[in-house]
Amino acid sequence: MEKQLIAVAMSGGVDSSVVAALLHSEDQPIVGMTMQLWNQQRMPELIPEGGATGRCCSLDDVYDARWVAESLGVPFYVVNFEERFEQEVVQPFVQDYVSGRTPIPCTLCNNFIKFDQFLDMAAQAGAETIATGHYARIDFHEESGRWRLLTGVDPSRDQSYFLFGLTQEQLSRTRFPLGHMQKSEVRELAQRLKVPVADKGESREICFVPNGDYAAFVETYLEQSGAGAPEARGELVTADGETLAEHEGVHRFTIGQRKGLGVATGSPMYVTEIQPAENKVVVGAKTDLLRKTFEIRDVNWISIPSLDGPIEVDAKIRYKFSPARATVRPIEGSGGATVEFDEPQLSVTPGQAAVFYRGDVVVGGGWIV
Repeated sequence: MEKQLIAVAMSGGVDSSVVAALLHSEDQPIVGMTMQLWNQQRMPELIPEGGATGRCCSLDDVYDARWVAESLGVPFYVVNFEERFEQEVVQPFVQDYVSGRTPIPCTLCNNFIKFDQFLDMAAQAGAETIATGHYARIDFHEESGRWRLLTGVDPSRDQSYFLFGLTQEQLSRTRFPLGHMQKSEVRELAQRLKVPVADKGESREICFVPNGDYAAFVETYLEQSGAGAPEARGELVTADGETLAEHEGVHRFTIGQRKGLGVATGSPMYVTEIQPAENKVVVGAKTDLLRKTFEIRDVNWISIPSLDGPIEVDAKIRYKFSPARATVRPIEGSGGATVEFDEPQLSVTPGQAAVFYRGDVVVGGGWIV
């Protein structure tokens, strides 16, 4: 049976390059595609001296992706998604910070670009299946008749948290060849397959924030888009209303933040609430961050078709947090749900995702409100 063409999302990094080289070594027909998402020359005033480093999707990354494709002798294309990326990722990112939320742009990019727009573009090139360098796994569960998303076997690299928005169709057309590997194995494979970028470092910064200063990006983007600078000065207050200091804008804060508050009270203080309408940031003790119940919106169920009643899961509310036992209950008619932890958890943050697990299976997830 003739093998079907696979489109490999090539970022120019080691992981996606290994995916391309691995599939090619298995005589799998592939086409390499790099997504042009953001004009890296925009907002030059934010680019640090010596240039931005440590972020993905730079011009150098495009060059590296092409280099890898040429070394393999496979077709390669750069596809421009800048307009869609700005609408679906950058603008919500800015608006979230202005509204006192803490966004996850990588998840938005996965939902609206990498596993949506890119799948469509791949199909136009004759590839019904895509492959990426994500550290997660996909399988088909015969008993339920559903595609499942599973954690990567390397817990330090698992990216399933960012992928909770994938639909059944998207999962059915996606391959994660690295999900069964440790990062060290991927590095060794890169050397063995003679991948040109085998020694390249990791990309850790958000691709459209050249200096890592999210607040400066928000301010500059709004000014250049004609919206004007966000409301700046406001009050840093305690839960009982005592004013401790002034701040320079709610977009500079996130729930659980301790550093950069500009107050000295003799004991550690944390951001416990952000009130954008009043331009106030509430601070308190670490214990004030504890919450047991919260709501989520736009829930996407993966291992189950829908939620008809309470379900017990392990809920993860930030990428670096450990999952905690919780019960999820549907909110009738809203597409949302309530989440109740068995034990109160720190820093439940609007704008972040709550992703639900049972063992290594992702049950689903939604956005914290």
